[in-house]
Amino acid sequence: MAEFIGAVDQGTTSTRFMVFDHAGNEVGRHQLEHEQILPRAGWVEHNPVEIWERTSSVLRTAMHRLGLRAGDLAALGITNQRETTVVWNRRTGRPYHNAIVWQDTRTDRIASRLERDGHGELIRRKAGLPPATYFSGGKIQWLLDEVEGLRDDAERGDAVFGTTDSWLLWHLTGGVDGGVHVTDVTNASRTMLMDLETLDWDDELLALFGIPRSMLPEIRPSSDPAGYGVTRPDGPLEGEVALTATLGDQQAAMVGQVCFAPGEAKNTYGTGNFLLLNTGTELVRSPSGLLSTVAYRFADQPPVYALEGSIAVTGSAVQWLRDQLGIISGAAESESLARQVDDAAGVVFVPAFSGLFAPYWRSDARGVIVGLSRFHTNAHLARATLEAICYQSKDVADAMAQDAGVGLEVLKVDGGVTANDLCMQIQADVLGVAVSRPAVTETTALGAAYAAGLAVGFWRDTDELRSNWREDRRFEPAWDDARRAAGHARWKKAVERTLDWVEVD
Repeated sequence: MAEFIGAVDQGTTSTRFMVFDHAGNEVGRHQLEHEQILPRAGWVEHNPVEIWERTSSVLRTAMHRLGLRAGDLAALGITNQRETTVVWNRRTGRPYHNAIVWQDTRTDRIASRLERDGHGELIRRKAGLPPATYFSGGKIQWLLDEVEGLRDDAERGDAVFGTTDSWLLWHLTGGVDGGVHVTDVTNASRTMLMDLETLDWDDELLALFGIPRSMLPEIRPSSDPAGYGVTRPDGPLEGEVALTATLGDQQAAMVGQVCFAPGEAKNTYGTGNFLLLNTGTELVRSPSGLLSTVAYRFADQPPVYALEGSIAVTGSAVQWLRDQLGIISGAAESESLARQVDDAAGVVFVPAFSGLFAPYWRSDARGVIVGLSRFHTNAHLARATLEAICYQSKDVADAMAQDAGVGLEVLKVDGGVTANDLCMQIQADVLGVAVSRPAVTETTALGAAYAAGLAVGFWRDTDELRSNWREDRRFEPAWDDARRAAGHARWKKAVERTLDWVEVD
């Protein structure tokens, strides 16, 4: 019997392949970054061909290093950056354009026009999302309008759309030679094109964006015993492995954190931050700027929904310190630099590089650093960057408490930034609740593995997955209420300075 489950985690800055055993322990991994293409201010792109090549490489390299064959994997799951949009020709396999990344703001006029013309309420009611540059629908419309010949190819059925899960599944199952064109309910729920109640593409929403239905992948459960297909023997795994799960990265992290009961929440710290609250089989509408989304759907069971607060720039703000400012040489150095000072000494950094996401949804906002004097150093800026991550999460947590009618008692955290102990302590201080970091912090890949394994009986049920979860460390809040209130008031004052900075038609 196969002893392991594999998971591809195709993220915003890198792609990794991880292998897990039955206890949910990591057996091995390989990871490669891909290029961040920035053609102009507000535009963010990836090369889909490079992403497929990186995926092939991490699969092949990890398996060879571990001495494993395809038959050693019971199943393979995929998790992915969600709203990033790829359009390719199903006959040639060639993308028509670079992938437009979820952070990209070029569709701000499309989003604002939908709101101005009175379509915002329809999109919110059916898709659970506000018209925003974040989601895939506007990106597809932009490509159809701007890429010569694409609309004609789409009308003929040659041009197809997918988020990066669909792009990888298509290649892994054969590409131009019979590759499957599918996605799951979690990724589909991030497009502004799927009705959250029917779990199908909605013709009225498609008409708003002028998107032919023939472009879209088939929507399947997140964990599917029937499978999406098998890997090709001539592919990077050099054998057949059942592909049985795909989830958007934040929903995958929710599964990896075993947030299976209504009221359980997790916060993932990656390129951005994403706080999700399980609302069970009830579809909860948010009056506070949060998103209604599908958390997961296992096999033929009813879908489980979530409220989500999405933050565009958190870990990527640390990356900005490294790549654009050059004040740190690596992400880990942000902690040691920030520890040189006791606090940010009045400096506040609001990294609204792509506007502000939840709960504000202001595409006119841009990043600001306020409160500077000659006294301040790069250490204060590093500390303000970590505080920005935490205050943005507090804004979302406050909105979530208002919508759900109950505050957080403990926050489960995961993702790369959680390795920063200082940042996690600041998060506990800012929120005023305990922050719990699991032993396995790469819960995005683990969630994809769990979903894939459930589909083939590698794990019996979600109760067995719960028994695998272990806490690594708990951070307790140390600030008093007065300091917490003063810090948040200063943060809100700085947020006001970001607004109305760029003109949005």
